[in-house]
Amino acid sequence: MNELQKEVDALVKDFGGYWKPFEMLAALLEELGEFSDELLKFERVKGEGNIEKLEEELGDVLFALMCIANYYDLNVEEATRKSILKYRERDRERWK
Repeated sequence: MNELQKEVDALVKDFGGYWKPFEMLAALLEELGEFSDELLKFERVKGEGNIEKLEEELGDVLFALMCIANYYDLNVEEATRKSILKYRERDRERWK
């Protein structure tokens, strides 16, 4: 588990522990919706936004993802590295 995941784990445990998986999924979807709203505002599609609020909502999405990862004992850094490798190999020709 990387350092950020450890910090999230400690905080969640201080607050009483992890929610049930479907509750964490619902929280992730809620945060993703809030991030989407801020992105639309930032791009001036839906109002006007700012980079600080966009960053805050991105952090909330990442926090929710780390909670799910911790619950299932998944390493976020390792999962991301595997995705990078997958995209690098699979999409190499597409991006040239």
